[in-house]
Amino acid sequence: MPLRKHRQHFKKYGNCFTAEEAVDWLYDLLRNNSNFGPEVTRQQTIQLLRKFLKNHVIEDIKGRWGSENLDDNSQLFRFPANSPLKTIPRRHPELRKTSIDNFSKDKDSIFKLRNLSRRTPKKHGLQFFQENTEHMNCEINNEDQENSIYNREISQKDIEEVWRYIILIYLQTILGVSSLEEVINPKQVIPQYIMYNMTNTSKHGIVILQDKSDDLPHWVLSAMKCLANWPRSNDMNNPTYIGFERDVFRTIADYFLDLPEPLLTFEYYELFVNILGLLQPHLERVAIDALQLCCLLLPPPNRRKLQLLMRMISRMSQNVDMPQLHDTMGTRSLMIHTFSRCILCCAEEVGLDEILAARLVSFLMDHHQEILQVPSYLQSAVEKHLNYLKKGRIKNPGDGLIAPLPTYSYCKQISAQEFDEQKVSTSQAAIAELLESIIKNKSLPLKEKRKKLKQFQKEYPLIYQKRFPTTESEAALFGDKPTIKQPMLILRKPKLHSIRY
Repeated sequence: MPLRKHRQHFKKYGNCFTAEEAVDWLYDLLRNNSNFGPEVTRQQTIQLLRKFLKNHVIEDIKGRWGSENLDDNSQLFRFPANSPLKTIPRRHPELRKTSIDNFSKDKDSIFKLRNLSRRTPKKHGLQFFQENTEHMNCEINNEDQENSIYNREISQKDIEEVWRYIILIYLQTILGVSSLEEVINPKQVIPQYIMYNMTNTSKHGIVILQDKSDDLPHWVLSAMKCLANWPRSNDMNNPTYIGFERDVFRTIADYFLDLPEPLLTFEYYELFVNILGLLQPHLERVAIDALQLCCLLLPPPNRRKLQLLMRMISRMSQNVDMPQLHDTMGTRSLMIHTFSRCILCCAEEVGLDEILAARLVSFLMDHHQEILQVPSYLQSAVEKHLNYLKKGRIKNPGDGLIAPLPTYSYCKQISAQEFDEQKVSTSQAAIAELLESIIKNKSLPLKEKRKKLKQFQKEYPLIYQKRFPTTESEAALFGDKPTIKQPMLILRKPKLHSIRY
């Protein structure tokens, strides 16, 4: 931004610019930038400058900021002396609205959650599913042409019900519960979302949206890419300053904090809170598999945002080259503190809300690659179930699951005495195996083997004595001692007599 002297009300001000000059300069910069392009309008540029004024990136000539009072005129502005630093952003109270209309009025439902049957997915999202369904039906028809007379026609509704049934029965088995009534309402499972999240993905498993209006804005994606790959992705042709990475981070945080609901949605809050009970070391695998299925239930735009956000904050927390983004808080703690309520949040105020969200986000950061990938076993289970349904071996989509279910084994608690006994026996068995490996090692020189065995006998005399109870058994290992070779004929050196003159 070019700075120069300006006169206003018979007074001179140095190193400043007018609002019109700022709009001209920034408008030209954005239109020629590959991240934005010529579609940027002048009004959008003014809106961006207003955000700069509100967040103290710029200030008026008297040092005032915090509002969006900026128009395309001759009003004077300047840059603050230091990079603007701001406290960690929090969700505005007015955004945390609770609407009874968003919850189900069904009295039979245990949780007052939104009735998903009232929500119809967008048409563009289903177009891929219809094509995929026709392709799947063609494969099934070609598979058994001889018995085609017994094949029943599979409708789109049948396919959707199979997807709903399969994911619910897998989730029930993974959680190890007799019923899902207290976990999730079947009406909350929208098969179209699951099918879309399973099939419309990139090679990295990220959801690809057909409707780009539901995607993250391009400037948010660019900012997230900048921090995720810092400092390699930072284009040095673009001007940077002290605190640049903090401003980029705050821009991303402001966007996610301003979303109308968390990425896991209000309606699935109870579902994910139930999964939090599995976040224990011995149940880690079960929690990963359960969260993998639950995240498939999300609307595709939410799942994509969650995938990109978790990838960014995971990379940032592991990046040793990332500058300090907060004066007193580490990068990982800052990520959890900033984005936890953007990911999991109840529609109503709950005292333990922040603690639950922080636990879940921390677990997602460590296992996001597994949790947010597409489970291949689910697709094969659905195809096998549809095949049996088509051949008439099952009559209804919800009849008997054909595909094998995952099984989980749990540790049995033992007493302290049993633990001590097992600890001794197990360690002694391992030491005995070590002794046998030394004995049977044919590549080890005899002298080196004797040395190791002597050292072993000194460290573990009881185990050594058990292996070699007598001196004869020890001697049998090495065989007869080698005979001492006779010394070779040594020629005496002739004495040299000095010659005296």
